[in-house]
Amino acid sequence: MSKGLWLLCLLLCWTGVQAGQTSEENRAVVVGSKNFGESYLLAEIAAQVLEAQGYMVTRQFGLGGTLICYEALKNGEIDLYPEYTGTLSQAVLNLPGNPTRQQINQALQADGLELLSEYGFNNTYAVVVRDAQAAALGLERIGDLQGTQLAFAFSHEFLRREDGWPGLAQRYGLSQPVTGIEHALAYQAMDDQAIDVTDAYSTDGELQRYRLRILQDDLGYFPEYRAATLVQANASLELRSALAGLHNMLNESQVQALNAKVALQGLGFAEVAAVFIGDNSARLGVAKLQRGDGQTAWSQQAWVVELWGHFLRHLQLTGTALLAAISIGLSLSLLVYRRRRLAAGLVYFCGLMQTVPSLALLALMIPVFGIGFVPAIIALFLYSLLPIVRNAITALANTDPTLVKVSMALGLGPWEQLRYLRLPLATPAIFAGIRTAAVISIGTATLAAFIGAGGLGEPIVVGLSLNDTDMILRGAIPAAVLAILVEIAFGALERRVSPPQ
Repeated sequence: MSKGLWLLCLLLCWTGVQAGQTSEENRAVVVGSKNFGESYLLAEIAAQVLEAQGYMVTRQFGLGGTLICYEALKNGEIDLYPEYTGTLSQAVLNLPGNPTRQQINQALQADGLELLSEYGFNNTYAVVVRDAQAAALGLERIGDLQGTQLAFAFSHEFLRREDGWPGLAQRYGLSQPVTGIEHALAYQAMDDQAIDVTDAYSTDGELQRYRLRILQDDLGYFPEYRAATLVQANASLELRSALAGLHNMLNESQVQALNAKVALQGLGFAEVAAVFIGDNSARLGVAKLQRGDGQTAWSQQAWVVELWGHFLRHLQLTGTALLAAISIGLSLSLLVYRRRRLAAGLVYFCGLMQTVPSLALLALMIPVFGIGFVPAIIALFLYSLLPIVRNAITALANTDPTLVKVSMALGLGPWEQLRYLRLPLATPAIFAGIRTAAVISIGTATLAAFIGAGGLGEPIVVGLSLNDTDMILRGAIPAAVLAILVEIAFGALERRVSPPQ
């Protein structure tokens, strides 16, 4: 009887623990964002609204462009992120015209996703010029750009989108040559008069800062881009209810003012979000926040600690990938260097990996490996292989034939030749390949931030979204210092293990 009671108590305790764990898991949410300022801000507002209602929120911000965020959500790597109706209809779903949210949701069913109620504002694409230039040339509408000799430069995503430059040029009869530029850098380029015409978001705070004029879309080319939260279709009713307060929470002037606080006043996304939620707590259905809540991770008090964490993460990413590339790359090289076809095939494969753009490779890995540490390590490993394998195979296979014949005359077998002749002579070339791979890995690892892997790319990505040179340098300078230190360390190791001259 006592044993039965003990078993019953254990069963009840186990059930209670499991229920508690399930409850905690149900209250855990991963919020993502794209890599531009307004997406950071809207995602931070959603994250803090959820936290105010008891959710454990993990932030995966700055996940690159639309494709990366959309694929991450579709594959369950994140639970929600802010998206725009026009982007979904034109760039993702290829829907004609200007479809409603209901029509968009019907198309999203195939991917198991759903767009919740809209935030209330329309952040449409816009074509902008400097205000002084517009006044001088009489530019008021996009059609006025016909025949001008201005320098056109648009964001890379805008150049490829269905609702971007190709259709715009056709609709308005624009034939000027166009170059690509990172969206956040375009504003500074406009201010420096390096370019004259670019794309913008109509609610960008930088429009005021750089005194840019939005040209009227007189032919109605751009669809509406109404912001809303994109979630998985099986999202719980509890989560939907927690986000319900975001419906119609902002208009165009309000969101532009919030963006301007970040762009013009230098406030952090978390700080601006916290103040907004505090001022609208009743409307959002959350408890009133204190003004000190939601301090930005890049505040004066915390950025050094944060930067050290990014440095360690970067070291972890590059170190893991490089060690794997060294061990596997050298092992494969030792196996195939005597077989010309296999060796050529291996070098060709490694070279093929180098031809795939880094960000594209990271995006392609999301459906298989998700986002975060694992796909970043795999991508860095693949990019590190080529210099290691090519240098090792070339050096081992091209040992001086005279020395090989002498070693054979002395009775040395293939293994002894490798150990006492080929490897010692190949050591400088092998180390040169490793050092090259290390520098490539450290530089490429900055892109890992676009898939939520962290590292020194994170302050660079945030700095790009804010056009903040200081923040960009916080990531770029430590990455350069790390590359120099690794180069010095491998140089010292090479001198230690190389045979005496």
